[in-house]
Amino acid sequence: MSPTRETTVRLQQMVRAYRQSAALMAAVELGLFTEVSKGAAKRDAVGKALGISPLNAERLVTYCLGLGLLVQRDGVLTNAPDVERFLVQGKKEYAGSWMLFTKPDWNDWGHLADYLRTADEPLTLGAYADWTVDHARKYHDATYAIGMGAGSRFAKLVDLSERKLIIDIGGGSGAYCINAAKAYPHIRAIVLDLPPVVEVAREFIARNGVADRVEARACDFTKDQFPSGADVAVMASNQSLYGAEFIRRVVHKTFDALAPGGEMHFIGHLLNADRTGPAEPAQWALGQAITRGTGHAHAVSDVRGYFEAAGFVNVWDGDFLPNMLEWVRGTKPAKDVAGIPG
Repeated sequence: MSPTRETTVRLQQMVRAYRQSAALMAAVELGLFTEVSKGAAKRDAVGKALGISPLNAERLVTYCLGLGLLVQRDGVLTNAPDVERFLVQGKKEYAGSWMLFTKPDWNDWGHLADYLRTADEPLTLGAYADWTVDHARKYHDATYAIGMGAGSRFAKLVDLSERKLIIDIGGGSGAYCINAAKAYPHIRAIVLDLPPVVEVAREFIARNGVADRVEARACDFTKDQFPSGADVAVMASNQSLYGAEFIRRVVHKTFDALAPGGEMHFIGHLLNADRTGPAEPAQWALGQAITRGTGHAHAVSDVRGYFEAAGFVNVWDGDFLPNMLEWVRGTKPAKDVAGIPG
């Protein structure tokens, strides 16, 4: 038997993957999945519901079927389970805004090679250095639903019954603190972020009715110290924005700010130990070439090293969200090595 010859199939699928993105975004923009959920269950009904021609409706539906976004049985269309849960407008977990958020990036990613050739000095905060309140509001309006899902998961997975004060470093909309405060009525929390983000976070906090126990405080953690006395610290889904030395300093600052016995939770897209994957953290870091940031992808083993060097004990890592988000946590000793309270 002759050996199997390599083909270009995988490479062709990869190089045209932007068309899958385009179809999904167009379906969200047009409201395809919402109309199917409402009963536009035949191809001819889809065109009428979306206000597009029968031919274009046929084209879009057929491709979405091929992508597994729609299912057809006996000629009747339904949404795939994840699509029905997250891409039907009006549902609690609707995430359509997040699916469309990166659409403006297309042109820049099309010139990625040019960005990679640039010799410009990277900026510690990258694109965030020039953010306005409008930038922050647009970003967090898009990410809020996803963030609230992660925050709810955190409040379910972590026992906060004996904890008193949380700080969320780069907490954005405040989703982790909001969910913790809702689940534990005694908890107080501080969302730390840049001034434009803080203004938007306060809106989300007020909307969720926890402004009496959750505050948003301006903090440039490239230079500012963290509030002292917290017994829980969270840093979630923002590590790809920063380089190793910066993350190492943040972990040390967190250790110093925590009360003895406090714990830090580091959650995000992380590489495996030999830095060969997965692709998700690598692509977030690659995007920093476009925004002139200093960030790169961090491995789970890197983060464990940051924790251990800072002095955390009982360092653990595992899945926060399988196949998506990794989780490293550690505890500040209740006493230092000399037996004196830390």
